[in-house]
Amino acid sequence: MSIASPSVPAPAAAAAPAKRRPVVAIVLFALLALLPVAVSLGLPSHWLTLVTRAMIFAIAALSLDLILGVGGLVSFGHAAFVGIGAYATGIMITEGRGEALLILPVVLGLCALFAAVTGAVSLRTRGVTFIMITLAFGQMVYFLAQALSAYGGDDGLTLYERSTVLGFDVFKNRIGFFYVVLGVLVACYAVISVIVASRFGRVLRAARENATRVAVTGFHVGRIRLVAYIISGMIAGLSGFLLANQTEFVSPAYMSWPRSGELIFMVVLGGVGSLHGAIIGALAFLFAEDVLSGLTEHWKVIFGPMIVLFVLFTRGGLVGLMRKLGVGRHD
Repeated sequence: MSIASPSVPAPAAAAAPAKRRPVVAIVLFALLALLPVAVSLGLPSHWLTLVTRAMIFAIAALSLDLILGVGGLVSFGHAAFVGIGAYATGIMITEGRGEALLILPVVLGLCALFAAVTGAVSLRTRGVTFIMITLAFGQMVYFLAQALSAYGGDDGLTLYERSTVLGFDVFKNRIGFFYVVLGVLVACYAVISVIVASRFGRVLRAARENATRVAVTGFHVGRIRLVAYIISGMIAGLSGFLLANQTEFVSPAYMSWPRSGELIFMVVLGGVGSLHGAIIGALAFLFAEDVLSGLTEHWKVIFGPMIVLFVLFTRGGLVGLMRKLGVGRHD
């Protein structure tokens, strides 16, 4: 039976948001697009770098929300895809292959291959077992990166140039790079929104609610989840490509389990299952980190409990809080 079958148990409440205009997302993207103008008018210049970094992590958070918020799969090794994208980019630039149109197919291909292999194993399990297996695969890639002594090993790899686009140094200009990242973020949001609103997305969401009922109707739940896992990994790899270009440095820390935990925090902070919530969560996470780290070197002692308390007492994250306050009710 094809995914087009009308027998999929898709709740009406889940399908309804896809028909509504994403007002909050449009406003959010418009505000982000105006940031360079605000910086030129007197806003602190470091905000441009901070927001660029936040948008890069927002892409990774969006990719995680596809499998976590829509598919109900809690991956604790998602940062591995970010690291693979970053290392593929760093190694190719180091070897004199800095053209983005050459790097991107390699990044996407490696992330798709890693997701297909690890997903085929991980998705045979559920619950805590799935979390632990994804964590194990993530740590495997982390230790592999540490063993790459030719490319810095545990010390990381410093890049002395950024990728080019058709020979042009588009990424060297801060404002130009900012708009490239924003464009990729908007494109990823649009692609994932289309996937979630499609019949494939409704099957994925229905499998999260009751996989047995979906399987009984004739759908192969494992294959559907694997395809979603591969798409999610490829999008996360894009964020790794952009992160390597922004920082001009690649480190095994990019794919460590604490980084995967931070991505989960971003999704939960914004609101699980809300795509624009993943973006808002990433922005809020990076801004809070920047502010608190400027106050004390022990900022994580404050940051950790603050996030836990916020999640406990605010159902639906920041998006849920916005809806309670009357903002974005029609998103």
